[in-house]
Amino acid sequence: MSGRPRRGHVARFGPEDGVLEEPAPSSITGLRFCVNARSGGAAELDFTDLRPRALAIEMAQALRRLSEVGGPLGARSTILAYARTVRIFFRYMAVEAPTVSSSGQLVAQHIDGFEAWLEADGKSGVHAFTQLSKMVVVFREIDADDPDRVSQSLRARLRYTSARPFERSKPRDAYSPYVARQLRDAARADVAAMLRRLDGCLPETIAAHSDPVVCQRAVVLHEAVRSRGFLPRDDKATRDLYRALYIRGLPTSSLLEDVYSHFYLTVHDLPPLLTLLSLDTGLEIECVKALKADCLSSGSAGSVTLHYTKRRAHGLAQKTMRVRDGGPTTPGGLIRAIVTRTERARQFHPSDALFVFYHACGFRDVVRHPEPTLRHWIARHSIVDDHGQPLKLLLSRLRKTHKALWYLKTGGHMTRFAVGHTTEIAARHYADIPSLRPLHEATIAGGLEDAIGLSTSTKDDQVSDVSLSEDVVDTGKTPATATAQEIWLARCSGFYDSPFSKPGSPCARPFWGCLDCRNAVITERKLPAILRFLDFILSQRMSIGAQDWAAKFGHVHERITRQILPAFSDEVIASARATFKAHPPMTYLPPEAAQ
Repeated sequence: MSGRPRRGHVARFGPEDGVLEEPAPSSITGLRFCVNARSGGAAELDFTDLRPRALAIEMAQALRRLSEVGGPLGARSTILAYARTVRIFFRYMAVEAPTVSSSGQLVAQHIDGFEAWLEADGKSGVHAFTQLSKMVVVFREIDADDPDRVSQSLRARLRYTSARPFERSKPRDAYSPYVARQLRDAARADVAAMLRRLDGCLPETIAAHSDPVVCQRAVVLHEAVRSRGFLPRDDKATRDLYRALYIRGLPTSSLLEDVYSHFYLTVHDLPPLLTLLSLDTGLEIECVKALKADCLSSGSAGSVTLHYTKRRAHGLAQKTMRVRDGGPTTPGGLIRAIVTRTERARQFHPSDALFVFYHACGFRDVVRHPEPTLRHWIARHSIVDDHGQPLKLLLSRLRKTHKALWYLKTGGHMTRFAVGHTTEIAARHYADIPSLRPLHEATIAGGLEDAIGLSTSTKDDQVSDVSLSEDVVDTGKTPATATAQEIWLARCSGFYDSPFSKPGSPCARPFWGCLDCRNAVITERKLPAILRFLDFILSQRMSIGAQDWAAKFGHVHERITRQILPAFSDEVIASARATFKAHPPMTYLPPEAAQ
Protein backbone atom coordinates (compact mmCIF):
# COMPACT_ATOMS: atom_id res chain seq x y z
CA MET A 1 0.00 0.00 0.00
CA SER A 2 1.40 3.38 -0.98
CA GLY A 3 1.83 5.99 1.73
CA ARG A 4 0.13 6.25 5.06
CA PRO A 5 -3.61 5.45 5.01
CA ARG A 6 -5.74 8.53 5.56
CA ARG A 7 -9.40 8.91 6.20
CA GLY A 8 -11.37 9.81 3.10
CA HIS A 9 -8.69 8.67 0.64
CA VAL A 10 -8.85 5.56 -1.51
CA ALA A 11 -6.26 2.93 -0.55
CA ARG A 12 -3.99 1.80 -3.41
CA PHE A 13 -2.11 -1.49 -3.39
CA GLY A 14 0.87 -2.60 -5.43
CA PRO A 15 2.01 -6.04 -6.60
CA GLU A 16 4.38 -6.35 -3.67
CA ASP A 17 1.50 -6.01 -1.18
CA GLY A 18 0.12 -9.39 -2.18
CA VAL A 19 3.35 -11.29 -1.55
CA LEU A 20 3.26 -13.29 1.66
CA GLU A 21 6.39 -13.85 3.68
CA GLU A 22 7.56 -17.39 4.19
CA PRO A 23 6.49 -18.56 7.65
CA ALA A 24 9.40 -18.86 10.03
CA PRO A 25 10.00 -22.40 11.22
CA SER A 26 8.98 -23.16 14.76
CA SER A 27 11.72 -22.73 17.34
CA ILE A 28 10.32 -25.58 19.40
CA THR A 29 12.39 -28.65 18.67
CA GLY A 30 12.72 -29.97 22.19
CA LEU A 31 10.24 -30.64 24.94
CA ARG A 32 11.48 -28.22 27.60
CA PHE A 33 10.87 -24.53 26.94
CA CYS A 34 9.58 -21.30 28.46
CA VAL A 35 6.59 -19.29 27.23
CA ASN A 36 6.43 -15.58 28.06
CA ALA A 37 2.70 -15.12 28.61
CA ARG A 38 1.09 -11.77 27.88
CA SER A 39 -0.29 -11.77 31.41
CA GLY A 40 0.99 -13.47 34.53
CA GLY A 41 4.69 -13.87 33.71
CA ALA A 42 6.61 -16.77 32.21
CA ALA A 43 5.35 -20.37 32.07
CA GLU A 44 8.00 -23.09 32.08
CA LEU A 45 6.83 -26.24 30.32
CA ASP A 46 8.57 -29.62 30.43
CA PHE A 47 7.25 -32.50 28.30
CA THR A 48 10.48 -34.53 28.21
CA ASP A 49 8.89 -37.45 30.05
CA LEU A 50 5.96 -37.82 27.62
CA ARG A 51 5.90 -40.70 25.14
CA PRO A 52 5.62 -41.03 22.19
CA ARG A 53 8.09 -38.21 21.58
CA ALA A 54 6.84 -37.28 18.08
CA LEU A 55 3.29 -36.63 19.33
CA ALA A 56 4.65 -34.69 22.32
CA ILE A 57 6.67 -32.41 20.01
CA GLU A 58 3.60 -31.75 17.84
CA MET A 59 1.54 -30.76 20.88
CA ALA A 60 4.37 -28.63 22.29
CA GLN A 61 4.64 -26.73 19.00
CA ALA A 62 0.86 -26.21 18.90
CA LEU A 63 0.81 -24.99 22.49
CA ARG A 64 3.59 -22.49 21.74
CA ARG A 65 1.73 -21.11 18.72
CA LEU A 66 -1.48 -20.79 20.71
CA SER A 67 0.42 -18.74 23.31
CA GLU A 68 1.93 -16.27 20.85
CA VAL A 69 0.66 -12.73 20.31
CA GLY A 70 -2.81 -12.95 18.80
CA GLY A 71 -3.36 -16.48 20.08
CA PRO A 72 -6.19 -17.44 22.43
CA LEU A 73 -3.87 -18.30 25.35
CA GLY A 74 -2.78 -15.04 26.92
CA ALA A 75 -2.60 -15.84 30.62
CA ARG A 76 0.07 -17.94 32.31
CA SER A 77 -2.54 -19.87 34.29
CA THR A 78 -4.39 -20.79 31.08
CA ILE A 79 -1.20 -22.05 29.43
CA LEU A 80 -0.40 -24.21 32.45
CA ALA A 81 -3.96 -25.57 32.44
CA TYR A 82 -3.53 -26.64 28.80
CA ALA A 83 -0.21 -28.27 29.68
CA ARG A 84 -1.84 -30.27 32.49
CA THR A 85 -4.58 -31.43 30.11
CA VAL A 86 -1.95 -32.57 27.59
CA ARG A 87 -0.43 -34.75 30.29
CA ILE A 88 -3.84 -36.22 31.09
CA PHE A 89 -4.35 -37.03 27.39
CA PHE A 90 -1.01 -38.87 27.28
CA ARG A 91 -2.04 -40.95 30.30
CA TYR A 92 -5.19 -41.91 28.43
CA MET A 93 -3.25 -42.79 25.28
CA ALA A 94 -0.80 -44.93 27.24
CA VAL A 95 -3.72 -47.04 28.48
CA GLU A 96 -6.14 -47.07 25.55
CA ALA A 97 -3.92 -46.61 22.46
CA PRO A 98 -0.29 -47.43 23.27
CA THR A 99 0.64 -48.07 19.60
CA VAL A 100 -0.21 -44.57 18.36
CA SER A 101 2.97 -42.56 17.76
CA SER A 102 1.83 -39.34 16.01
CA SER A 103 -1.23 -37.21 15.34
CA GLY A 104 -1.57 -38.78 11.87
CA GLN A 105 -2.58 -42.07 13.48
CA LEU A 106 -5.27 -40.55 15.67
CA VAL A 107 -8.90 -41.02 14.61
CA ALA A 108 -12.27 -39.76 15.84
CA GLN A 109 -12.68 -42.72 18.18
CA HIS A 110 -9.67 -41.57 20.19
CA ILE A 111 -11.28 -38.20 20.94
CA ASP A 112 -14.62 -39.78 21.86
CA GLY A 113 -12.82 -42.37 23.94
CA PHE A 114 -10.93 -39.63 25.80
CA GLU A 115 -14.24 -38.06 26.84
CA ALA A 116 -15.63 -41.40 28.03
CA TRP A 117 -12.35 -42.12 29.86
CA LEU A 118 -12.57 -38.80 31.70
CA GLU A 119 -16.11 -39.51 32.89
CA ALA A 120 -15.13 -43.05 33.92
CA ASP A 121 -12.27 -41.51 35.91
CA GLY A 122 -14.80 -39.59 38.01
CA LYS A 123 -14.76 -36.24 36.23
CA SER A 124 -18.07 -34.37 36.17
CA GLY A 125 -19.73 -33.58 32.88
CA VAL A 126 -18.64 -29.95 33.04
CA HIS A 127 -15.04 -30.83 33.99
CA ALA A 128 -14.77 -33.48 31.28
CA PHE A 129 -16.11 -31.06 28.67
CA THR A 130 -13.57 -28.43 29.72
CA GLN A 131 -10.60 -30.78 29.37
CA LEU A 132 -11.92 -32.24 26.13
CA SER A 133 -12.31 -28.76 24.62
CA LYS A 134 -8.63 -27.99 25.39
CA MET A 135 -7.46 -31.04 23.47
CA VAL A 136 -9.77 -30.21 20.56
CA VAL A 137 -8.20 -26.73 20.40
CA VAL A 138 -4.68 -28.23 20.39
CA PHE A 139 -5.48 -30.66 17.57
CA ARG A 140 -7.20 -27.93 15.58
CA GLU A 141 -3.99 -25.90 15.82
CA ILE A 142 -1.96 -28.90 14.61
CA ASP A 143 -4.32 -29.30 11.67
CA ALA A 144 -4.23 -25.58 10.84
CA ASP A 145 -0.42 -25.55 10.81
CA ASP A 146 -0.12 -28.61 8.58
CA PRO A 147 -3.35 -30.16 7.19
CA ASP A 148 -1.46 -33.26 6.05
CA ARG A 149 -0.56 -34.24 9.61
CA VAL A 150 -3.99 -35.36 10.83
CA SER A 151 -6.25 -38.00 9.37
CA GLN A 152 -9.56 -37.29 7.64
CA SER A 153 -11.42 -39.00 10.45
CA LEU A 154 -9.82 -36.77 13.07
CA ARG A 155 -10.36 -33.61 10.98
CA ALA A 156 -14.08 -34.37 10.69
CA ARG A 157 -14.26 -34.99 14.45
CA LEU A 158 -12.61 -31.64 15.23
CA ARG A 159 -15.60 -29.74 13.77
CA TYR A 160 -17.36 -30.01 17.12
CA THR A 161 -16.29 -30.43 20.71
CA SER A 162 -18.71 -33.01 22.07
CA ALA A 163 -21.74 -34.84 20.72
CA ARG A 164 -23.22 -35.21 24.21
CA PRO A 165 -25.79 -32.74 25.59
CA PHE A 166 -24.16 -29.70 27.11
CA GLU A 167 -24.36 -29.65 30.90
CA ARG A 168 -24.58 -26.16 32.34
CA SER A 169 -22.21 -25.61 35.24
CA LYS A 170 -23.54 -24.80 38.67
CA PRO A 171 -23.32 -21.09 39.49
CA ARG A 172 -20.54 -20.10 41.86
CA ASP A 173 -22.19 -19.23 45.15
CA ALA A 174 -21.61 -16.14 47.29
CA TYR A 175 -20.57 -16.04 50.91
CA SER A 176 -23.23 -15.11 53.42
CA PRO A 177 -23.36 -11.61 54.95
CA TYR A 178 -22.03 -13.12 58.18
CA VAL A 179 -18.90 -14.46 56.45
CA ALA A 180 -18.51 -11.27 54.39
CA ARG A 181 -18.56 -9.18 57.56
CA GLN A 182 -15.81 -11.33 59.11
CA LEU A 183 -13.66 -11.04 55.98
CA ARG A 184 -14.13 -7.28 55.70
CA ASP A 185 -13.38 -6.63 59.38
CA ALA A 186 -10.24 -8.80 59.32
CA ALA A 187 -9.02 -7.23 56.07
CA ARG A 188 -9.55 -3.67 57.29
CA ALA A 189 -7.73 -4.39 60.55
CA ASP A 190 -4.74 -5.88 58.71
CA VAL A 191 -4.64 -3.08 56.13
CA ALA A 192 -4.60 -0.46 58.89
CA ALA A 193 -1.75 -2.31 60.63
CA MET A 194 0.13 -2.60 57.33
CA LEU A 195 -0.10 1.14 56.67
CA ARG A 196 1.26 1.86 60.15
CA ARG A 197 4.05 -0.70 59.70
CA LEU A 198 5.39 0.60 56.37
CA ASP A 199 7.17 3.61 57.80
CA GLY A 200 10.77 2.39 57.44
CA CYS A 201 11.45 2.10 61.18
CA LEU A 202 13.35 -0.69 62.88
CA PRO A 203 11.30 -3.70 63.97
CA GLU A 204 10.21 -3.32 67.57
CA THR A 205 11.81 -6.66 68.55
CA ILE A 206 15.24 -5.39 67.44
CA ALA A 207 14.88 -1.71 68.40
CA ALA A 208 14.00 -2.69 71.98
CA HIS A 209 16.89 -5.17 72.31
CA SER A 210 19.21 -4.55 75.24
CA ASP A 211 22.39 -5.84 73.59
CA PRO A 212 24.28 -2.88 72.00
CA VAL A 213 26.06 -5.11 69.45
CA VAL A 214 22.77 -6.48 68.11
CA CYS A 215 21.26 -2.99 67.95
CA GLN A 216 24.32 -1.55 66.17
CA ARG A 217 24.43 -4.29 63.54
CA ALA A 218 20.65 -4.08 63.07
CA VAL A 219 20.95 -0.35 62.35
CA VAL A 220 23.70 -1.07 59.79
CA LEU A 221 21.50 -3.68 58.07
CA HIS A 222 18.53 -1.33 58.20
CA GLU A 223 20.43 1.49 56.50
CA ALA A 224 21.84 -0.89 53.90
CA VAL A 225 18.32 -2.02 52.99
CA ARG A 226 17.17 1.59 52.80
CA SER A 227 19.94 2.53 50.37
CA ARG A 228 20.33 -0.68 48.33
CA GLY A 229 16.80 -2.08 48.40
CA PHE A 230 17.59 -5.76 48.65
CA LEU A 231 20.49 -7.60 50.25
CA PRO A 232 21.49 -11.19 49.51
CA ARG A 233 21.94 -13.52 52.44
CA ASP A 234 25.73 -13.57 52.02
CA ASP A 235 25.97 -9.79 52.33
CA LYS A 236 28.29 -8.60 55.12
CA ALA A 237 25.62 -6.60 56.96
CA THR A 238 23.28 -9.60 56.89
CA ARG A 239 25.96 -12.08 58.01
CA ASP A 240 27.07 -9.86 60.87
CA LEU A 241 23.58 -9.57 62.32
CA TYR A 242 22.93 -13.29 61.85
CA ARG A 243 26.16 -14.13 63.67
CA ALA A 244 25.36 -11.77 66.56
CA LEU A 245 21.92 -13.30 67.03
CA TYR A 246 23.17 -16.87 66.68
CA ILE A 247 25.92 -16.42 69.28
CA ARG A 248 23.38 -15.10 71.78
CA GLY A 249 20.92 -17.91 71.08
CA LEU A 250 18.30 -15.59 69.57
CA PRO A 251 15.94 -16.66 66.74
CA THR A 252 17.02 -15.84 63.19
CA SER A 253 14.44 -17.69 61.07
CA SER A 254 12.43 -14.60 60.12
CA LEU A 255 15.12 -11.92 60.47
CA LEU A 256 15.15 -10.62 56.90
CA GLU A 257 11.36 -10.88 56.55
CA ASP A 258 10.93 -8.74 59.67
CA VAL A 259 13.33 -6.11 58.33
CA TYR A 260 11.95 -6.03 54.80
CA SER A 261 8.33 -5.94 56.03
CA HIS A 262 8.98 -2.40 57.35
CA PHE A 263 10.01 -1.24 53.87
CA TYR A 264 7.92 -3.27 51.42
CA LEU A 265 4.70 -5.18 51.06
CA THR A 266 5.07 -8.89 51.73
CA VAL A 267 3.18 -11.92 50.51
CA HIS A 268 1.27 -11.94 53.82
CA ASP A 269 -0.21 -8.52 52.96
CA LEU A 270 -1.84 -9.84 49.78
CA PRO A 271 -4.85 -11.73 51.29
CA PRO A 272 -6.34 -8.71 53.11
CA LEU A 273 -5.61 -6.36 50.20
CA LEU A 274 -7.13 -8.64 47.55
CA THR A 275 -10.12 -9.46 49.76
CA LEU A 276 -10.91 -5.86 50.62
CA LEU A 277 -10.55 -4.53 47.06
CA SER A 278 -12.71 -7.31 45.60
CA LEU A 279 -15.43 -6.99 48.26
CA ASP A 280 -15.59 -3.18 47.98
CA THR A 281 -15.42 -2.87 44.18
CA GLY A 282 -16.93 -6.15 42.95
CA LEU A 283 -14.02 -6.72 40.56
CA GLU A 284 -13.11 -10.23 39.48
CA ILE A 285 -10.11 -11.41 41.46
CA GLU A 286 -7.97 -11.75 38.32
CA CYS A 287 -8.73 -8.10 37.53
CA VAL A 288 -7.66 -7.06 41.03
CA LYS A 289 -4.38 -8.96 40.69
CA ALA A 290 -3.64 -7.26 37.35
CA LEU A 291 -4.32 -3.66 38.47
CA LYS A 292 -1.72 -1.09 37.44
CA ALA A 293 -0.17 1.66 39.52
CA ASP A 294 -1.78 4.33 37.30
CA CYS A 295 -5.25 2.75 37.33
CA LEU A 296 -6.96 5.81 38.90
CA SER A 297 -8.03 8.94 37.03
CA SER A 298 -10.68 11.69 36.93
CA GLY A 299 -11.34 11.97 40.64
CA SER A 300 -14.22 14.27 41.60
CA ALA A 301 -17.03 14.54 44.14
CA GLY A 302 -15.82 11.67 46.29
CA SER A 303 -15.39 9.18 43.43
CA VAL A 304 -12.69 8.24 40.95
CA THR A 305 -12.46 6.26 37.71
CA LEU A 306 -10.78 2.87 38.09
CA HIS A 307 -9.20 1.39 34.95
CA TYR A 308 -8.80 -2.38 34.86
CA THR A 309 -8.24 -5.21 32.40
CA LYS A 310 -10.71 -8.06 31.99
CA ARG A 311 -9.06 -10.60 29.70
CA ARG A 312 -12.22 -12.70 29.42
CA ALA A 313 -14.03 -9.83 27.67
CA HIS A 314 -12.70 -10.62 24.21
CA GLY A 315 -12.13 -7.40 22.27
CA LEU A 316 -13.31 -5.23 25.18
CA ALA A 317 -10.66 -6.08 27.75
CA GLN A 318 -10.01 -2.50 28.85
CA LYS A 319 -12.81 -1.39 31.16
CA THR A 320 -13.55 1.36 33.69
CA MET A 321 -15.78 1.82 36.70
CA ARG A 322 -16.45 4.57 39.23
CA VAL A 323 -15.48 3.80 42.81
CA ARG A 324 -15.53 5.73 46.07
CA ASP A 325 -12.49 7.88 46.77
CA GLY A 326 -11.37 9.23 50.10
CA GLY A 327 -9.45 7.70 53.00
CA PRO A 328 -7.82 4.23 53.07
CA THR A 329 -11.23 2.69 53.87
CA THR A 330 -12.44 3.52 50.33
CA PRO A 331 -11.23 1.66 47.21
CA GLY A 332 -9.70 4.77 45.67
CA GLY A 333 -7.94 5.78 48.88
CA LEU A 334 -6.65 2.25 49.46
CA ILE A 335 -5.17 2.04 45.94
CA ARG A 336 -3.45 5.41 46.43
CA ALA A 337 -2.03 4.18 49.74
CA ILE A 338 -0.68 1.02 48.06
CA VAL A 339 0.97 3.09 45.31
CA THR A 340 2.61 5.32 47.92
CA ARG A 341 3.85 2.39 50.02
CA THR A 342 5.36 0.61 47.01
CA GLU A 343 7.34 3.57 45.63
CA ARG A 344 10.55 2.42 47.37
CA ALA A 345 10.19 -1.08 45.92
CA ARG A 346 9.70 0.33 42.41
CA GLN A 347 13.02 2.12 42.66
CA PHE A 348 14.79 -1.24 42.82
CA HIS A 349 12.26 -3.30 40.84
CA PRO A 350 10.73 -1.10 38.07
CA SER A 351 7.19 -2.23 37.33
CA ASP A 352 3.84 -0.68 36.47
CA ALA A 353 1.95 -3.32 38.50
CA LEU A 354 0.05 -2.14 41.56
CA PHE A 355 1.34 -4.93 43.81
CA VAL A 356 5.16 -4.92 44.04
CA PHE A 357 6.13 -6.96 47.10
CA TYR A 358 9.00 -8.82 48.74
CA HIS A 359 8.91 -12.60 48.78
CA ALA A 360 11.48 -15.41 48.94
CA CYS A 361 14.62 -13.25 48.87
CA GLY A 362 13.49 -11.02 46.02
CA PHE A 363 10.87 -8.69 44.61
CA ARG A 364 7.73 -9.86 42.82
CA ASP A 365 5.17 -7.97 40.76
CA VAL A 366 2.93 -10.89 39.72
CA VAL A 367 0.35 -12.24 42.17
CA ARG A 368 -0.07 -16.00 41.90
CA HIS A 369 -2.54 -18.10 43.89
CA PRO A 370 -1.54 -17.47 47.52
CA GLU A 371 -3.35 -20.50 48.95
CA PRO A 372 -0.95 -21.14 51.89
CA THR A 373 -1.04 -17.49 52.93
CA LEU A 374 -4.84 -17.48 52.59
CA ARG A 375 -5.12 -20.45 54.95
CA HIS A 376 -2.70 -18.80 57.38
CA TRP A 377 -4.68 -15.54 57.25
CA ILE A 378 -8.01 -17.29 57.85
CA ALA A 379 -6.56 -19.27 60.78
CA ARG A 380 -4.95 -16.19 62.34
CA HIS A 381 -8.29 -14.36 62.43
CA SER A 382 -10.35 -17.49 63.28
CA ILE A 383 -12.79 -16.82 60.43
CA VAL A 384 -15.49 -19.48 60.24
CA ASP A 385 -18.28 -20.33 57.81
CA ASP A 386 -22.01 -20.42 58.54
CA HIS A 387 -21.65 -23.82 60.24
CA GLY A 388 -18.86 -22.73 62.57
CA GLN A 389 -16.13 -24.58 60.66
CA PRO A 390 -12.86 -22.90 59.52
CA LEU A 391 -13.59 -21.07 56.29
CA LYS A 392 -12.06 -22.28 53.04
CA LEU A 393 -11.60 -18.95 51.30
CA LEU A 394 -11.98 -18.90 47.52
CA LEU A 395 -11.11 -15.47 46.18
CA SER A 396 -13.22 -16.14 43.08
CA ARG A 397 -16.37 -16.06 45.26
CA LEU A 398 -15.77 -12.51 46.50
CA ARG A 399 -17.28 -10.89 43.41
CA LYS A 400 -20.45 -12.95 43.82
CA THR A 401 -20.49 -11.93 47.49
CA HIS A 402 -20.31 -8.25 46.54
CA LYS A 403 -23.14 -8.72 44.04
CA ALA A 404 -25.28 -10.62 46.56
CA LEU A 405 -24.85 -7.89 49.18
CA TRP A 406 -25.79 -5.25 46.60
CA TYR A 407 -28.82 -7.35 45.61
CA LEU A 408 -29.99 -7.41 49.22
CA LYS A 409 -29.39 -3.68 49.57
CA THR A 410 -31.43 -2.83 46.46
CA GLY A 411 -34.21 -5.19 47.50
CA GLY A 412 -33.91 -7.17 44.27
CA HIS A 413 -34.61 -4.12 42.08
CA MET A 414 -33.06 -5.34 38.83
CA THR A 415 -32.66 -1.90 37.25
CA ARG A 416 -30.47 -0.76 40.16
CA PHE A 417 -28.85 -4.16 40.63
CA ALA A 418 -27.74 -4.74 37.03
CA VAL A 419 -24.69 -2.46 37.07
CA GLY A 420 -22.28 -3.23 34.24
CA HIS A 421 -24.47 -6.04 32.85
CA THR A 422 -27.73 -6.49 31.04
CA THR A 423 -30.71 -7.38 33.20
CA GLU A 424 -30.74 -10.94 31.82
CA ILE A 425 -27.05 -11.55 32.57
CA ALA A 426 -27.32 -10.03 36.05
CA ALA A 427 -30.36 -12.17 36.86
CA ARG A 428 -28.87 -15.42 35.55
CA HIS A 429 -25.30 -15.12 36.85
CA TYR A 430 -25.58 -13.01 40.00
CA ALA A 431 -29.17 -13.12 41.28
CA ASP A 432 -29.97 -16.79 40.65
CA ILE A 433 -27.45 -18.22 43.12
CA PRO A 434 -27.99 -20.64 46.04
CA SER A 435 -27.32 -18.08 48.79
CA LEU A 436 -30.17 -15.84 47.54
CA ARG A 437 -32.63 -18.69 47.05
CA PRO A 438 -34.17 -18.39 50.56
CA LEU A 439 -34.92 -14.74 49.86
CA HIS A 440 -36.62 -15.59 46.57
CA GLU A 441 -38.62 -18.42 48.13
CA ALA A 442 -39.77 -16.18 50.99
CA THR A 443 -40.86 -13.53 48.49
CA ILE A 444 -42.85 -16.06 46.47
CA ALA A 445 -44.43 -17.46 49.62
CA GLY A 446 -45.42 -13.99 50.76
CA GLY A 447 -46.93 -13.20 47.38
CA LEU A 448 -48.96 -16.42 47.40
CA GLU A 449 -50.21 -15.70 50.90
CA ASP A 450 -51.30 -12.22 49.83
CA ALA A 451 -52.99 -13.62 46.73
CA ILE A 452 -54.87 -16.25 48.74
CA GLY A 453 -55.79 -14.01 51.67
CA LEU A 454 -56.86 -10.92 49.71
CA SER A 455 -58.81 -11.77 46.60
CA THR A 456 -59.29 -9.04 44.01
CA SER A 457 -62.95 -9.90 43.58
CA THR A 458 -65.42 -11.44 46.01
CA LYS A 459 -69.14 -11.52 46.70
CA ASP A 460 -70.65 -9.04 49.13
CA ASP A 461 -71.74 -11.72 51.59
CA GLN A 462 -68.10 -12.74 52.18
CA VAL A 463 -67.22 -9.50 53.99
CA SER A 464 -69.10 -7.87 56.86
CA ASP A 465 -70.77 -4.60 55.92
CA VAL A 466 -69.12 -1.90 58.09
CA SER A 467 -69.50 1.70 56.94
CA LEU A 468 -66.80 4.27 57.50
CA SER A 469 -68.72 6.83 59.56
CA GLU A 470 -67.54 9.56 61.89
CA ASP A 471 -68.60 7.43 64.88
CA VAL A 472 -66.09 4.75 63.91
CA VAL A 473 -63.26 7.25 63.63
CA ASP A 474 -64.11 9.19 66.76
CA THR A 475 -64.31 6.14 69.01
CA GLY A 476 -60.79 5.13 67.91
CA LYS A 477 -61.62 1.60 66.93
CA THR A 478 -58.56 -0.49 66.13
CA PRO A 479 -58.02 -2.44 62.91
CA ALA A 480 -59.15 -5.59 64.72
CA THR A 481 -62.66 -4.15 65.20
CA ALA A 482 -62.87 -2.44 61.80
CA THR A 483 -62.14 -5.44 59.61
CA ALA A 484 -63.81 -4.32 56.34
CA GLN A 485 -64.72 -0.70 55.74
CA GLU A 486 -66.24 1.07 52.77
CA ILE A 487 -63.49 3.19 51.16
CA TRP A 488 -64.44 4.91 47.89
CA LEU A 489 -63.63 2.44 45.08
CA ALA A 490 -63.08 -0.64 47.26
CA ARG A 491 -63.73 -2.14 50.68
CA CYS A 492 -60.71 -1.79 52.98
CA SER A 493 -59.74 -4.68 55.24
CA GLY A 494 -57.22 -2.59 57.18
CA PHE A 495 -57.95 1.13 57.10
CA TYR A 496 -55.88 1.63 60.28
CA ASP A 497 -53.16 -0.81 59.14
CA SER A 498 -52.24 0.77 55.82
CA PRO A 499 -48.86 0.05 54.20
CA PHE A 500 -48.69 3.77 53.42
CA SER A 501 -49.15 5.10 56.98
CA LYS A 502 -48.04 4.37 60.52
CA PRO A 503 -49.82 1.47 62.29
CA GLY A 504 -52.96 2.77 63.99
CA SER A 505 -53.25 5.85 61.75
CA PRO A 506 -55.88 6.27 59.03
CA CYS A 507 -54.74 5.57 55.48
CA ALA A 508 -53.49 8.71 53.70
CA ARG A 509 -53.39 7.22 50.21
CA PRO A 510 -55.26 9.03 47.34
CA PHE A 511 -58.57 7.32 46.71
CA TRP A 512 -57.64 5.57 43.46
CA GLY A 513 -54.54 4.20 45.19
CA CYS A 514 -56.90 1.74 46.86
CA LEU A 515 -56.93 -0.22 43.63
CA ASP A 516 -53.28 -1.22 44.24
CA CYS A 517 -53.43 -1.64 48.01
CA ARG A 518 -52.98 -5.04 49.62
CA ASN A 519 -55.93 -4.29 51.95
CA ALA A 520 -58.38 -3.61 49.10
CA VAL A 521 -61.35 -5.96 48.66
CA ILE A 522 -63.26 -5.14 45.46
CA THR A 523 -66.86 -6.34 45.41
CA GLU A 524 -69.83 -6.09 43.04
CA ARG A 525 -71.15 -3.19 45.10
CA LYS A 526 -68.09 -1.14 44.09
CA LEU A 527 -68.42 -1.75 40.37
CA PRO A 528 -70.76 1.25 39.72
CA ALA A 529 -68.24 3.63 41.36
CA ILE A 530 -65.36 2.04 39.46
CA LEU A 531 -67.19 2.28 36.12
CA ARG A 532 -68.12 5.90 36.84
CA PHE A 533 -64.52 6.68 37.67
CA LEU A 534 -63.39 4.90 34.48
CA ASP A 535 -65.68 7.14 32.40
CA PHE A 536 -64.27 10.15 34.19
CA ILE A 537 -60.61 9.34 33.49
CA LEU A 538 -61.46 8.60 29.83
CA SER A 539 -63.10 11.99 29.53
CA GLN A 540 -59.96 13.63 30.88
CA ARG A 541 -58.11 12.66 27.71
CA MET A 542 -59.90 15.52 25.93
CA SER A 543 -58.90 18.17 28.47
CA ILE A 544 -55.25 17.39 29.34
CA GLY A 545 -52.25 16.36 27.27
CA ALA A 546 -51.46 12.74 26.50
CA GLN A 547 -48.30 12.70 28.62
CA ASP A 548 -49.99 14.37 31.58
CA TRP A 549 -52.93 11.97 31.32
CA ALA A 550 -50.63 8.95 31.18
CA ALA A 551 -48.68 10.16 34.20
CA LYS A 552 -51.83 10.78 36.26
CA PHE A 553 -54.29 8.11 35.12
CA GLY A 554 -52.32 5.63 32.93
CA HIS A 555 -51.62 3.08 35.63
CA VAL A 556 -55.06 3.09 37.21
CA HIS A 557 -56.66 2.80 33.74
CA GLU A 558 -54.60 -0.33 33.06
CA ARG A 559 -55.47 -1.69 36.49
CA ILE A 560 -59.23 -1.29 35.94
CA THR A 561 -59.45 -2.46 32.32
CA ARG A 562 -57.00 -5.36 32.42
CA GLN A 563 -57.22 -6.75 35.95
CA ILE A 564 -60.38 -5.70 37.78
CA LEU A 565 -63.15 -5.75 35.16
CA PRO A 566 -62.08 -9.08 33.57
CA ALA A 567 -62.60 -10.71 36.99
CA PHE A 568 -66.38 -10.12 36.72
CA SER A 569 -68.83 -11.56 34.23
CA ASP A 570 -70.41 -9.48 31.47
CA GLU A 571 -73.82 -9.68 33.15
CA VAL A 572 -72.48 -8.29 36.43
CA ILE A 573 -70.69 -5.43 34.64
CA ALA A 574 -73.83 -4.60 32.60
CA SER A 575 -75.92 -4.53 35.76
CA ALA A 576 -73.41 -2.28 37.50
CA ARG A 577 -73.36 0.11 34.53
CA ALA A 578 -77.13 0.37 34.57
CA THR A 579 -77.02 1.07 38.32
CA PHE A 580 -74.57 3.96 38.09
CA LYS A 581 -76.50 5.51 35.19
CA ALA A 582 -79.67 5.46 37.26
CA HIS A 583 -77.94 6.61 40.47
CA PRO A 584 -74.60 8.24 39.65
CA PRO A 585 -72.19 7.67 42.60
CA MET A 586 -70.55 11.12 42.69
CA THR A 587 -69.64 10.99 46.37
CA TYR A 588 -66.13 9.71 46.02
CA LEU A 589 -65.00 11.32 42.77
CA PRO A 590 -62.42 14.14 42.86
CA PRO A 591 -63.72 17.72 42.94
CA GLU A 592 -62.99 18.36 39.25
CA ALA A 593 -65.30 15.48 38.27
CA ALA A 594 -68.35 17.27 39.65
CA GLN A 595 -67.86 20.37 37.49
